[in-house]
Amino acid sequence: MASDLEKDTANRGAGEHPADCDVTVQLSGCGRAEAEAVFGALDEVFAGCEDVAPHSGAGREPTVWVATFDSSARSGEPTGAPRLDSPVEALLTGDHHAVEEVEKALGRLFDVRSAQHVPGEHEAECRLLLASR
Repeated sequence: MASDLEKDTANRGAGEHPADCDVTVQLSGCGRAEAEAVFGALDEVFAGCEDVAPHSGAGREPTVWVATFDSSARSGEPTGAPRLDSPVEALLTGDHHAVEEVEKALGRLFDVRSAQHVPGEHEAECRLLLASR
């Protein structure tokens, strides 16, 4: 007998996924190359729900890079650990389990130098400092 999750997955059309699987990843303290390295590596593991969206003032390098990933859509495993020229601050927000899945993936890809977890009733927040291995 199929579980409710299996039924839900089978009944969904292409491109649809449960919202509680989305994890928003915000990167700061880095440039375009580091943001592309982190998001590119995550995109090898999870399906990206939207493109990288830089947020900044006019005419400047973005101060925050944002992308959303579907933690339920495993794409595979990364081909290698990306190189970061400097540490990158990452803020993950979403459902507790979804954030945990993305945090685990980042831990396999990068040296996580610090982690702070803020649990909420329906959503979790995790702050990480990522560096090259």
